[in-house]
Amino acid sequence: MTPELLQDAIPYSGARAFAFAAPLTNAMAEFGINTPQRQAAFLAQVAHESGSLRYTLEIASGDAYDGRADLGNLNPGDGRRFKGRGLLQVTGRANYAKCGAALGLDLLRAPELLEAPAGACRSAGWYWQARSLNQYADKDAFGSLTKAINGGYNGLDERCAAWRAACKALGA
Repeated sequence: MTPELLQDAIPYSGARAFAFAAPLTNAMAEFGINTPQRQAAFLAQVAHESGSLRYTLEIASGDAYDGRADLGNLNPGDGRRFKGRGLLQVTGRANYAKCGAALGLDLLRAPELLEAPAGACRSAGWYWQARSLNQYADKDAFGSLTKAINGGYNGLDERCAAWRAACKALGA
């Protein structure tokens, strides 16, 4: 994927598309996001979750995640240390451990690895594959896909607009 194509697929990505085009292309290949339909759905969700590639680190402090056993945050400070990172916001000690094992990275020691383009893209691809999200893209079940990623329909209108842009750019 060229930076120019990525700019078309993720409007408002601007110059950031030049840093993310190759790592996104590699991550999509690595994790089986390999049809225009899957890629459009993936890029639309990435566009929303990352603010058009602006954020690879959650803006919130992460304090709300402290003590969340469901995220594996059992130690004081885990909420801040393991707040959302990557293009799809991997969150929580347990998810960092799973993601790190899958990617061959020690994310418990260096969670900031998910902030750089390569780690941000690979973690998003891992998240997508680990949750079998291609099934939603293959069925054009974009609302269900959004719920699977977000737990609800937060930002659905924006996500749908991003999906339409990505579909147009990729010919999906």
